[in-house]
Amino acid sequence: MKRFIIPIIILTTGLTACNILDLEPKDKVSVDDYFKTESDLEMFSNPFYNNLLDKAPFDDQSDVLVELILDEIMEGGERRTPPASGGGWSWTDLRRANTLIEYADNCDDKEAVAHYTAVARFFRAYFYFEKIVRFGDVPWYDVQLYSDDAALYKPRDSRELVMSKMLEDIDYAIDNLPRAVSTYHVNRWSALALKSRFCLFEGTYRKYHNLQLEGDHTYEDYLKLAADAAYEIMTSGPYKLHDTGNPEEDYLTLFSQSEADVDEYILAINFDYAGGARHNASAYMVNPGQTSPGLTRKFINTYLMKDGTRFTDNPDYVKMEFKEETADRDPRLAQSIRTPGYTRIGQSEVLAPDFGASITGYQPVKFVQDPTANSGNNDRTNSSDCDLPVFRYAEVLLNYAEAKAELGTLEQGDLDMSINLLRDRAGITSGLDLVAANANPDPYLMWKDGVDNKDQTGYPGVSGNNTGVILEIRRERTIELLMEGFRFYDLRRWKAGACIDGPIYGMYFPGAGEYDLTGDGKTDLVLVAKGATKPKMPEGVTVYELDSDIYLTGGTSGYINRHYNATRNGFNEERDYLYPIPINERSLNPQLTQNPGWNDGLDF
Repeated sequence: MKRFIIPIIILTTGLTACNILDLEPKDKVSVDDYFKTESDLEMFSNPFYNNLLDKAPFDDQSDVLVELILDEIMEGGERRTPPASGGGWSWTDLRRANTLIEYADNCDDKEAVAHYTAVARFFRAYFYFEKIVRFGDVPWYDVQLYSDDAALYKPRDSRELVMSKMLEDIDYAIDNLPRAVSTYHVNRWSALALKSRFCLFEGTYRKYHNLQLEGDHTYEDYLKLAADAAYEIMTSGPYKLHDTGNPEEDYLTLFSQSEADVDEYILAINFDYAGGARHNASAYMVNPGQTSPGLTRKFINTYLMKDGTRFTDNPDYVKMEFKEETADRDPRLAQSIRTPGYTRIGQSEVLAPDFGASITGYQPVKFVQDPTANSGNNDRTNSSDCDLPVFRYAEVLLNYAEAKAELGTLEQGDLDMSINLLRDRAGITSGLDLVAANANPDPYLMWKDGVDNKDQTGYPGVSGNNTGVILEIRRERTIELLMEGFRFYDLRRWKAGACIDGPIYGMYFPGAGEYDLTGDGKTDLVLVAKGATKPKMPEGVTVYELDSDIYLTGGTSGYINRHYNATRNGFNEERDYLYPIPINERSLNPQLTQNPGWNDGLDF
């Protein structure tokens, strides 16, 4: 009996299921003939990068970013139901990892064996982290399985067992991956970054969900592992923040340039326009007729003033208009949305926010490239080629500060080597002071007892001596990692799903009239009362009728409220921190229990 792993014609593109046959087909490669060289191992591992890494992190909806049509997370309630199949319950890439680990020893180059075994174990840990985040307990498999293996029908293993196995995998990867910078391939530093990420997740998840599990690790253990992994990168790694000394442009440039910054990007996804590897970021944010993404006013209010003071300490912030509210803020704000004076990269025309392309008026610009690049095709659908981050040094700094704060071991020196480096790069003129933050936590970021969830702007569940600094670290994390795929992931580990129910409003307008949104003294937008005749205006001036083209919370005044009639049933605290297991999977394997609160119609 021979095992055959893959049709010859698709060696470079994908894995098919192994077969156990009596005869050796001419179009199959036996394991006896494959995994012989370093090139074989590399070729077999390459699909991990394409299959497992998120190639569109910028379009995840949350309380920070919404689209014209709210997704199931933002609507909640019965909009979320167990799927028949899919739903993230896919195991193909795990089988590829286990195959590579099992057969790598066929290669005589033992350095290559150690390297690509480490690559496979890195991605096995990465794979299982995504499963833990999504489903909680899942079956652990570390060997190849075939269709007749009884282990396919076993129950879910505990998250403690899975996390412990992930730690074994990632520690092997750390010990056996190269130390040299390799922006598009995993190395020792990306393995440490992954360890920091999943240990921070697990430590905070267990802390805030009060999850007491039998096993060798407490939530404090995971937080310490997260801090230690981040610290090793910070003190021994070759990375630093992208900082040319120009805080008015550095943040925007970091994400819009075609080639990943090798100083800050520890691991990136390589896109290349000419090679056909492209994504949709620019078109997503600039083209009317796509999904009209907009940041929420609740989130915009969290950006500090440039001098480090809190914007929401100004008693007039509630009714500030666009030009006033964006003045003298954290310079990252003007590099994250169109603000007065905004121009596209490489262009001189000052542009107002496009309400046809942004549902809240706070139009995002992160990852938006020069419109003339790639023969002027960058604004077309799926034509962006800026590399997207998987791990970057900024996240490592944030992980370190948060883990230390949650442990209660954070000192001012820790902030100075993490959060304050980020604020300094951003151009904020005063850093985060530990004592001052804890002495005066920001009321805007604190949960308010007795206030309806739909009016909340803060985080539930934060308490203790480090309340103020934890809230500041969360502020910094949400701003710095905007549109990088972290927000809903963070809310779940913080047990802060109720934040999803908060207000999803946009800009404030006091009523009908003419508005200058670019700061050049000229009208860009005209609002007219419902039923009024729209005036003829010069080209480039948008005219909207209230309660028809644009909706405000107060009808004739207030915040943009395009979702005034949306069905929003709220975040279910007893159900929505985990996703449901698909119905067909449970039907095939009755030992798979369903996650709490999900009714899939099965009686087992």
